[in-house]
Amino acid sequence: MFGVLLLAAGCLTLQAAAQAAELPRIASINLCTDQLLMALADPSQILGLSPYSRDAARSWHAAKASRFARLSGTAEDVLILKPDVVVAGRFTKLATRQLLKDRGVQVVEFDAARSLDDVKKQLRQMGEVTQHPDRATAEINRLDASIARAHQVAARKPYRVLALSRRGWVSGGDSLTSSLLANAGLSNAAGALGFKSGGFSSLETIISLKPDFILVSDDSGFAEDEGSALLLHPALERFYPASKRIVIPERLTVCGGPMLAEALDRLASELERVDR
Repeated sequence: MFGVLLLAAGCLTLQAAAQAAELPRIASINLCTDQLLMALADPSQILGLSPYSRDAARSWHAAKASRFARLSGTAEDVLILKPDVVVAGRFTKLATRQLLKDRGVQVVEFDAARSLDDVKKQLRQMGEVTQHPDRATAEINRLDASIARAHQVAARKPYRVLALSRRGWVSGGDSLTSSLLANAGLSNAAGALGFKSGGFSSLETIISLKPDFILVSDDSGFAEDEGSALLLHPALERFYPASKRIVIPERLTVCGGPMLAEALDRLASELERVDR
């Protein structure tokens, strides 16, 4: 009996090894495809990640990314790895993508996510690339659960929120941030400005919109350059002190991926904080 069990265990081990050997080996040359790939692939499938994969300010999985090779972003070092698939953004350097295709490499391109529906589509797409559709489904379910939690909190009052970034950039209606707010049951105060994906607004315009809250990515109180100094302008701080600011780190919203579930959870907790 013991011998039979050992034989069965050995067969299972060989089967698992065979399945692992059949999984595609993948390289990523885009920050956002980095995030999707690390969330869904087996570590052994990941050959390398983009130059910005370890940028803690923008990469959700920056710490995890240090386990993998950091690529230069050029086609040459990707070709050396001989990947089965390269994942890239639709706006990744065209010459790089074309050279890889010309060399016979399968390049799978991802559009920039502009809504939570886009995020779900990209999770499914990466699930197909990595051959782990079950993991993609699990992440989509987690995202839906976070949407429901955030909506429950936001339903208390119909707040208007203005997503504000460096130099007065505000997120327009056709943006991932706007979709995040809408799915939570909040409205984007920039809607009246007519921006599509977003645009720059003056300090006077921002204040005249009179949003209930502004959404920012940092609350350190320190301006590292002129671009971020606007967020600390005395007039803006007067009308929008910490109690009127919702803070969601940029690494949770810069890309479409599983980090959006964390962004929604953060949104819910911030609403509970500022609504006290």
